[in-house]
Amino acid sequence: MSSNKSSKNLPSVNMISEGTDLKGTLKTKNDVRIAGKLDGEAKAEGKIIVSSTGKVDGNIEAVDADIAGKIDGEVRVTNKLILRKSAIIEGDIYTKTILAEEGSQINGSFHMGENVKQEMKKNGFSGNSVNSKSKDKKKEDSSKKGKAKIN
Repeated sequence: MSSNKSSKNLPSVNMISEGTDLKGTLKTKNDVRIAGKLDGEAKAEGKIIVSSTGKVDGNIEAVDADIAGKIDGEVRVTNKLILRKSAIIEGDIYTKTILAEEGSQINGSFHMGENVKQEMKKNGFSGNSVNSKSKDKKKEDSSKKGKAKIN
């Protein structure tokens, strides 16, 4: 997964297992795999993996992400975002590149390209902290957003 190493030269991966509910903000310098539920935000200096049983009610921010579950918030990835066929994204996406499998669903807008970091800053994301919209603001904005199902 990540090239980040501990003192024993082993990859560091944080895991939130299926059946686990976590509330709050998750920040890590390594990779994280979410198979349970996170009610809050996740920020990783590595890769965020959300399995098909995983659900995040909040924004995620990472270098890379591989999503098969549900995200109810913005997805900010400075490199590559992979959306598996079971992925459901309810929010805007900021990424350099994207690979979306047939069947994945995106209910939000895209901000893509080489300058995604500048685009994120332009929209109020510092890149060093996780910012979130309130649920009321997100619901208000959802009527303006496009919806897409990858077929």
